[in-house]
Amino acid sequence: MPFLWRMAETRLDTSYPSNRDWARVRRLERLANLLDDRFRIPGTRWRFGWDAIIGLVPGVGDAAGAACATYIIAEAARLGVPRGVILRMLANMGVDAALGLIPLVGDLFDARYKANRRNVDLLLRHLPH
Repeated sequence: MPFLWRMAETRLDTSYPSNRDWARVRRLERLANLLDDRFRIPGTRWRFGWDAIIGLVPGVGDAAGAACATYIIAEAARLGVPRGVILRMLANMGVDAALGLIPLVGDLFDARYKANRRNVDLLLRHLPH
């Protein structure tokens, strides 16, 4: 999160992205943190989030995770991220969703792959200047 704040401080002086856009980006960053990095296993550096937990519920959990991932990608498109980056984000979501369907192994993969975090990082790297 500190990286985002430093980046925001340097870019807020320009006309685009606007302060409203940065508020949207910060909201997406918080959502990705909740979904992929919210909890830490004590004594380790391994983190996981709600996406891995709700993925344990057959069918419904994976659909809810895909809905959150779709929201992140839709917001990235609204912020003007290039089409090629959006396609990479969709590929990240597709890999996460497809492998997440495998019972237990998919949930462990989901906790490790962190598609939402990857997509927000792509968004931050490719925001229009």
